[in-house]
Amino acid sequence: MTANSLPITHTEQPFFKEKVKNIDIQVIQEKIYIFLIEIVKVWSPEDVLREFKRLFIENFDSVSLDSAPGIYRLLYLIDNEQDFHHTLKRCCYILVNNWENNRKYKHIQELVQIFIDYKSNKQQAKSYNQDNIYRIWLKRFIKSKDFQELKLFAFKNEDKTKIHWRNRYTSYLLVAQSVDNNNSPEQQEAARKASKQLKDKYKFELAMYIARSQSNNSGKTRYQNPSILGDELLRLIKAIVVKKGVFSYENIANIFLKQTKNQTFRNFKKSLQKYLIYSVRQQNFVETLNQQLLDRLLNWKSEYDEEIIDKDLLLRTCNRIIDYLTIENTQEPSPLFVLLLSQGHPLTLVIVLLKIILISPNSRSHLEARIAHLIHHYEQYSETECKWLINFIEIFSITFAIYAENVEYNLVKVEEKQHQHTCKSQFNPDAYRVFSQLKLDI
Repeated sequence: MTANSLPITHTEQPFFKEKVKNIDIQVIQEKIYIFLIEIVKVWSPEDVLREFKRLFIENFDSVSLDSAPGIYRLLYLIDNEQDFHHTLKRCCYILVNNWENNRKYKHIQELVQIFIDYKSNKQQAKSYNQDNIYRIWLKRFIKSKDFQELKLFAFKNEDKTKIHWRNRYTSYLLVAQSVDNNNSPEQQEAARKASKQLKDKYKFELAMYIARSQSNNSGKTRYQNPSILGDELLRLIKAIVVKKGVFSYENIANIFLKQTKNQTFRNFKKSLQKYLIYSVRQQNFVETLNQQLLDRLLNWKSEYDEEIIDKDLLLRTCNRIIDYLTIENTQEPSPLFVLLLSQGHPLTLVIVLLKIILISPNSRSHLEARIAHLIHHYEQYSETECKWLINFIEIFSITFAIYAENVEYNLVKVEEKQHQHTCKSQFNPDAYRVFSQLKLDI
């Protein structure tokens, strides 16, 4: 079905026939948004893309603005760059969100390609009449951070070995978009869905890789390692999974929540400090955490110290500690983050962050947004220069995939005779095989 065969077109709607003068900019924007929402529901993606291109790209080359009907005339009433930028961005996400819902990912790529082609083919305008000013604004949009965020949706599944290292962690960059209230509802929703899709894909690939890599018959059907850790991946997973049973991180978290249920906020902060370092064996890590975190935590929100801890205080406190441990102002990594990783204990820091999420699951999006901010801070550096950060993010991704709700990992010890020379008191990863089970909702 083509656009011309449909009952709804921009020239037929009375909504856009009226002659608009001195109208409120938000009214103009809403009319454009409603137009796109209407057509994306009933037109083919090809026709929608064609109409989008006519509206935002080709119409700027019109010989006469007076010939532009309805919806096009409205666009030319937007007379400042910020409003134009916002309008264009939200229109993009109206389409992206709809196509994400319907798994029409190819058309999201085609939408982005429209801008890339425009950047490649168009020359910078030399005169400053109204038409050329719009071209300049469009060029600036293509160079903006907002367009880089839009590109994440189009190329989230491309070969990560051929692109910048940051794009291996697109799921976190999308989470940051989803929790940013400055973004439109369409962008936030599309980012949430796209991020979940990438996480589910990663969890599936990790589980299948583990299963195949331990099979003697894997052969050519062997799944590719979704991480960049190579052969040490299995040993790392075994080291993470071994903490199961009575002293698992989940059980300790549940005990902590029960024991602190009726504590005052001040006592809760003291208990939280002990909980975070419980079972941490690296003494220098413990000392650093105690020295750098305890005083700040105890002094934070001291006006609530005599209040009984509740869900709101728990969430705010956990989010605050995440800031202390990662990046506090969304601009610079926290001194504590740099110090702890410089000591060479990325897994220990990841486990501390995991323990926070286990007592405050709603803090996870906040944590992943902070990971995105770290990525943005270091993206100007080469992969070699950021190897320590990349190693941390890889361990973080694996650990949180293992503790996801829809994947269960277990260790099974192989026959004792194969490892009879190993000291029984020392954990030997080679003496175990790890098994993963995918639940139905993945």
